[in-house]
This record gives sequence, structure tokens and C-alpha cells, in this order.
Amino acid sequence: MVRTVKDPETRKAEIITAARRLFGMKEYEKTTMQDVIDELGIAKGTIYYYFKSKEELLDAVINQMGDEAVERMQSVMETGKGNALEMFQQLIAAGNIADENAEIMEQLHNPHNAGMHAAMMAIAVKRSAPFYAKIVEQGCGEGIFNTANPLETSEFILTSIQFLMDTGIYQWSEDDLMRRAMALPAMIEKMLGAKPGSFQFLLQMG
Repeated sequence: MVRTVKDPETRKAEIITAARRLFGMKEYEKTTMQDVIDELGIAKGTIYYYFKSKEELLDAVINQMGDEAVERMQSVMETGKGNALEMFQQLIAAGNIADENAEIMEQLHNPHNAGMHAAMMAIAVKRSAPFYAKIVEQGCGEGIFNTANPLETSEFILTSIQFLMDTGIYQWSEDDLMRRAMALPAMIEKMLGAKPGSFQFLLQMG
């Protein structure tokens, strides 16, 4: 039988995709490296050449999810239509990785993965803030927003939402979380210089 040799990037991508599928089906804690090996029919040495541990593999899966979100957000920036508020809604929907990856995201709330969780959120802010900044600039031009610092304002807003609203970091009760969610639209409006009520759509998107 002729052995199929794949280039390293293709093989690595296959391993990440298989692991992501298994993490979603079997849950991260119940999936082993051997499960991924069996899924792909590869040698044990192959998977450990690319990933030294299951934690490294989870990190790669999360990065893949982030890359996909960035691609969707880039598509919105290139093809999306509407004013700044309408573009905001499209960008938020495009950047959401939780709905389609609920099982994997749940693993990040495990205290054991706290460092990885925080790092993922920090990277998400850094990668997505420039997209939001461009929309804020658009809104300033349209008279919808009024801020001299589009990028920095976007970074503060995203960081606040990513960390303060994350129940894996803060053990909020349902009431605590709801109170903060209800206050969020008005706070964003003040930071962006938007009219009161402009960001009430966030309550429906949550």
C-alpha cells in the first residue's frame, strides 16, 4: 500500500479539526489523544510531533475558532451594508464563537484552563478592536458617534464586556449578570457619544 504523505500544515489542520469535532461530541475531558489518533488513523508519533499535550491541542482549536471569527468579521467589513449601528450588529453576530462551540467554550470555564481562557479573551480583544474602531470612525462621520479615540474606546468597551461579563472569571449570580447587562447599553452610548437608546439592541442579541 502506498503511504500518503501530507504537507505539515495540512496534517496539522486535520488534527485540529478532528480534535475540535471530538471535543464537541465527547467533551474535552472525555476525549483522549488516542481518540484523535484513532479518528484520523495516524501514528502516535505524528500527533505528538505537532502537539505535546491535549492542552496544546485545545489551544490550537481555540485559535482556529478565533481565526474563523476574524474571517467572518473581515467579510462583514468588506460586504456589510448600513449605518454604523447596523454594522455594529452585523459585526457582533459575526464575531460570536460561543453559540456553535458551546461544549468547547464550556471547557474554558474549568479553573484548570483559567490562564488559557484569559489569554484567549485578550487575543480576541486585540484582533477584533480594529474592526470596531473602523465602524466607530464611520459612525463619527455619520454623526451617530462622537469620540476622538475610536480604537482606544473600542478596546475599553470590548475588554469590559469580555472580562466583566464572563461568568468563568466572575462568579456572578443571574441577578448580578442581568443588572450589568441592562446597564451596558447606556454605558457604551456614553463612551461613544451616541444618542440614548442607540444600543438597546444589545439586550435582544444577548
